[in-house]
Amino acid sequence: MNSSSPIRAIVTGHTRGLGAALAEQLLARDVAVLGLARSRHASLKQRFPALLEEIELELADSTRVAQWLATDALRAFVSGAHTVLLINNAGMVQPIGRVEEQDAASIATAVSLNVATPLMLASALAAASPDASDRRIVHISSGAARKAYAGWSVYCATKAALDHHARAVALDTNRALRICSLAPGVIDTNMQAEIRGTDIEQFPMREKFEDLKRSGRLSTPEQAAAQLLDYALSDAFGKTPVADIREMAKSA
Repeated sequence: MNSSSPIRAIVTGHTRGLGAALAEQLLARDVAVLGLARSRHASLKQRFPALLEEIELELADSTRVAQWLATDALRAFVSGAHTVLLINNAGMVQPIGRVEEQDAASIATAVSLNVATPLMLASALAAASPDASDRRIVHISSGAARKAYAGWSVYCATKAALDHHARAVALDTNRALRICSLAPGVIDTNMQAEIRGTDIEQFPMREKFEDLKRSGRLSTPEQAAAQLLDYALSDAFGKTPVADIREMAKSA
């Protein structure tokens, strides 16, 4: 690990989609990255052996996450950093469908991955990095946090929880900690393919997302990651606890 790096970043779900793009671009900026996911990235470690550390962790299992947080691994990673950045990126859109169709175990898994783990990591990071003069937490939110969609009651609720968590944490009297629940726009990832493959009876808005794909209005993970990181590392970050990267780009 490159101990001289003044910035350290933790990225959840760093093996694919937006998470992979975020990790790759941080590493390219010479930022040390701790990637947390159920598996390891196929090539990033080979390209950035001194900067990337990976932990295989089932992020939807709150008990396992708590056990890992009880170790000294997080504190060791952030030790000596001037700026520490946590990006809570990992998430899932399932279960999709009417409330009576949702499986109880699937609901519990989604709430664990989308809400419990980000909140646990945020708390742990704040406690583990008391010497860092600049601590930043990014929850990857969604337009679904701010607008209800039929069939997405669990996804909407879990993303809204991240928004409200950020609002409340921003009220804490901690000047060294900034937080924002940030919607990254609609990105061409596996999750979008999963949405387009959903039965229209379960998700009546499917045609809207099919049209976004057909018309080329989806951002690439690389485009979204660049915008997100530029904002997350800027002086403006944290001035508002809930934001949309598309609006930030317009006002820049």
